[in-house]
Amino acid sequence: MLGTAASSAPTIPTTAQTANSIRRAFQTTTFDSLSSSHHPILCARFHFLSLRFFSNVSTKAMSHSQTLHASNYHPQSSAPGNKQALISLSDKKELTLLGNGLQELGHTIVSTGGTASALENAGVSVTKVEQLTCFPEMLDGRVKTLHPNIHGGILARRDQKHHMEALNEHGIGTFDVVVVNLYPFYDKVTSTGGIAFYDGIENIDIGGPAMIRAAAKNHKDVLVVVDSQDYPALLEFLKGSQDDQQFRRNLAWKAFEHVSSYDSAVSEWLWKQTGGDKFPPKLTVPLSLKSSLRYGENPHQKAAFYVDKSLSEVNAGGIATAIQHHGKEMSYNNYLDADAAWNCVSEFRNPTCVIVKHTNPCGVASGDDILEAYRLAVKADPVSAFGGIVAFNIEVDDALAKEIREFRSPTDGETRMFYEIVVAPKYTEKGLEILCGKSKTLRMLEAKKNEKGKLSLRQVCGGWLAQDSDDLTPQDIQFNVVSEKKPQDNELRDAEFAWLCVKHVKSNAIVIAKDNRMLGMGSGQPNRLESLRIALRKAGDEVKGAALASDAFFPFAWKDAVEEACESGIGVIAEPGGSIRDGDAVDCCNKYGVSLLFTKVRHFRH
Repeated sequence: MLGTAASSAPTIPTTAQTANSIRRAFQTTTFDSLSSSHHPILCARFHFLSLRFFSNVSTKAMSHSQTLHASNYHPQSSAPGNKQALISLSDKKELTLLGNGLQELGHTIVSTGGTASALENAGVSVTKVEQLTCFPEMLDGRVKTLHPNIHGGILARRDQKHHMEALNEHGIGTFDVVVVNLYPFYDKVTSTGGIAFYDGIENIDIGGPAMIRAAAKNHKDVLVVVDSQDYPALLEFLKGSQDDQQFRRNLAWKAFEHVSSYDSAVSEWLWKQTGGDKFPPKLTVPLSLKSSLRYGENPHQKAAFYVDKSLSEVNAGGIATAIQHHGKEMSYNNYLDADAAWNCVSEFRNPTCVIVKHTNPCGVASGDDILEAYRLAVKADPVSAFGGIVAFNIEVDDALAKEIREFRSPTDGETRMFYEIVVAPKYTEKGLEILCGKSKTLRMLEAKKNEKGKLSLRQVCGGWLAQDSDDLTPQDIQFNVVSEKKPQDNELRDAEFAWLCVKHVKSNAIVIAKDNRMLGMGSGQPNRLESLRIALRKAGDEVKGAALASDAFFPFAWKDAVEEACESGIGVIAEPGGSIRDGDAVDCCNKYGVSLLFTKVRHFRH
């Protein structure tokens, strides 16, 4: 056996050398003597002869049925006036419109697999890619268009003589239009029930992005389209007599953005499959423009609203994907306030109403009677509530809609309450009809509850901060009694309610609550004592026996916030604890007979 192997070894280089000799001789005697339009045919003939040659040296040949019938194809050369369009689509929306339109404009259409079949079924003449590449689709479709006969025709610069000479030398025709979209990776990996790892891998497009990037790079000579909505504009452009480089650049930008977003989805999905940290070494957030806004926070600032197209945000709820049923277009500040209201109200288990002004909840109330809860939420601060955002965590029916429309401000009993936005998970048909009659400008949003575990991003100049979303609720923590006096069950419930409210108030934050309703809140003050005083003033006489929640610990107790709260009649205080003077807070509460609860959880909000 060893002797046989040794004697046969020299035949390997001899075979390769002979094949190359055949190739060179074939090209010298045949390619140079014929026009470039016949080169692909000869490419197929050479392929056939090569197979015959290797068959004679015991190399497995392609069966006769697999041999490409290239003689049926008469390709466009790279000479001026010959026009070719390459179409390869996963999403075949408006394909017939595109195919017929290009054919009528004199383009020879080259296509792949299912796209070619769909075009033929629509009566459009098609040249299959295999007829250009002289090679069959292989590796379960992984290799179809990755070939010099394709990419040479896309990438060749028409103003470079040596590029065109190279095409003619190798019998490659140019492409003037490339229309490609990609495997539905995004839809597959976000489908209900998920997708197996290797199925996800097989849905990563390779040839498509390569063609798109090639055409976009050479957009001066090649029109690249990735969106079916651009088909009419493409056809109109081709009908014109003048070239518009700006149109070409816009299509090229869109193409690169399309591939970039696609790669971002693949990267996000694959990182998750590695089981890596929640914060990857590099992070790309794909944003899609939803609307241009009239202005930003102030009229002199331009603004726009983008939707996060990350895989993690698919069906994850939130204001960004809310449906607007009625009213003026949303503004920059509307989005901020609606987001704050929806995030707050969605955390409550019982039927709840939240009213927000400048991203702070100024009124919150829960109860089985949602009409009464709405009235109590307004009562907490009717001045701030006027012109605010009102949100509910249950369906808005006709009864609730009528209450929203007719309710008068508690300040004078006459003025109808005015709101910028109503947010709810659902509306009845009658409820929508009634609210539409309240105001032409009232915005009505239907939103889905936010999923937990999201990544929270916030911009600073030159960078971004990333953190887990603050998803903790009273059910997730312990309210530890550290005072001599233990709270009654109703006092503990009030403390939990106040604590849930205070996590949505800007720091330094204090909330006073009783009987499942906010009585007063103080927000955004540089010191906690001032926030306390604002909350006490708003709560008024109802503060007696109420619960107080603080978003962070009290640095001082005596002659400070804790003592003032105790002197005002507060019945129970809930705070994180953690101060070096926690003992003073305990002693102070013991002196005044107030229950003190430590949660060990802080809720700063900036």
